[in-house]
Amino acid sequence: MSKKYQVVGIGNSIVDVLAHCEDTFLSDNGIDKGIMQLIDTARASDLYGKMGPAMEVSGGSAANTIAGLAAMGARTAYVGKVKDDQLGKIFAHDIRAQGADYEVPLAPADAVDETGRCMVLVTPDAERSMNTYLGVSEHLGPDDIDVAMMADSEWIYLEGYRFDGDLSHAAFAKAIEACESTDGKVSLTLSDPFCVERHRDAFRAMIRDHVDLLFCNEHEMQAMYQETSLEACLKQAVKECEIVACTIGERGALVVRGAETFHAPAVATEVVDVTGAGDIFAAGFLHGLVNGKDLLTCGRMGCIAAAEIISHIGARPEADLKELFKAEGL
Repeated sequence: MSKKYQVVGIGNSIVDVLAHCEDTFLSDNGIDKGIMQLIDTARASDLYGKMGPAMEVSGGSAANTIAGLAAMGARTAYVGKVKDDQLGKIFAHDIRAQGADYEVPLAPADAVDETGRCMVLVTPDAERSMNTYLGVSEHLGPDDIDVAMMADSEWIYLEGYRFDGDLSHAAFAKAIEACESTDGKVSLTLSDPFCVERHRDAFRAMIRDHVDLLFCNEHEMQAMYQETSLEACLKQAVKECEIVACTIGERGALVVRGAETFHAPAVATEVVDVTGAGDIFAAGFLHGLVNGKDLLTCGRMGCIAAAEIISHIGARPEADLKELFKAEGL
């Protein structure tokens, strides 16, 4: 009998505030280009006041992946914390509207921390620099994990960014134990090279002991395994994990299992904003995997989905991804 969920995601619940800017705005405001920086409430308010016209959309790395999967028709649920405030209600409505189950209790309206938000600044080269206020999302803990939900999922998808919370390691451990108790599988996304630097030992232990599928980009892979080449890093990774899906920018993605390596080429498109490209790549890949596709096809589906996301502002799909797969015979 099939399980209720094909994929359950666990991660940050964030509302993205996206705006275009010049490179000088980044330097003038002490923002490192192309990475994610954690900020506090005061810094979030300051940056918001200085940004140009902005668009607010529900985000969060694993939430983007789950929303994408739900839009493709997968049976999904999401676990991430928001507050009973305006942005929290927007987040909960948006992810449910995509078709994902979202039943995590809201933090009370009088909680000190607010719903998390990420100031995403997009420069003319389409690179995004993220300034993230985690807010109440940082307090996701074991009590937020529904053991029955985890046990009733074929896969769980864990967001590396969420490792920055004190209680999140215990939350992940509880989810993994419940999922594996019914022969479910575990996937992890490394999220960001600086996230890897902060949590390398914890990531390595989790990968060795529990992770069946590792998502990353080439910079995260090299930060994790610290070999002289990407190829050497991937060889190390597949000694610890069954499948590695590594995006390599405009060259597409490499999917490695044992001695096998598959190259999925990138799909040509006009690049507008790369926010969420890795998130939706993972969604396309997992959609293929839970539907019995071979690994090269999974990689191709990930690249098709990523091409759609980078063709517009925002990390949630605007086109019908199922139709894009069908057009490619997938």
